[in-house]
Amino acid sequence: MPGVENRDFSSPDETRTPDKTSIALVNLAGGQIGRYTFQPGWRWSECIKPVVNTDSCQVDHIGYIISGTLHVKHDDGTEVDVKGGEVYRIAPGHDAWNTGQEPAVVVEFQGAGNYAKG
Repeated sequence: MPGVENRDFSSPDETRTPDKTSIALVNLAGGQIGRYTFQPGWRWSECIKPVVNTDSCQVDHIGYIISGTLHVKHDDGTEVDVKGGEVYRIAPGHDAWNTGQEPAVVVEFQGAGNYAKG
């Protein structure tokens, strides 16, 4: 196994394109890292829920938001905005949506392999 692995999202190993969403996945170190682009008007409960058939997102996310803003509402009622330049962990059991007029672009280090997978 090489001492350095590097990948490029311009040549992903897998892509997924639910409504108002583009997901590029690269395999690295036995896992998957994802770059997601959520268009204005994207909402998990409208765009991803029909793909996965759960009441709320059940993926545990760890990532970095490059640009844009996502509003996250947890099943327990807590809410937060995650903005460009911030890192995050979002526990399972939530809805989220793009609150801006620009795409929200994120890179996820945990959760990408299972996201928007039916």
